[in-house]
Amino acid sequence: MAVARVTEIIASSKNGFDDAVEKGIKRANKTLKNVKGAWIQDQKVEVEDGKITEYRVCMKVTFVLND
Repeated sequence: MAVARVTEIIASSKNGFDDAVEKGIKRANKTLKNVKGAWIQDQKVEVEDGKITEYRVCMKVTFVLND
């Protein structure tokens, strides 16, 4: 029986939500072992002078703990 844990990560990108998710997962894999999935909890944009300057995602990353 596997035991999993969930941690929250906030990632950002100037290029879009997909890029922010990719960056978040890439960074999670540097620290966490056995990353199995992620749930995008929230998306947000930063706006300056009527233009989007940054895309942000808040995600819950699931990883399996070792025995």
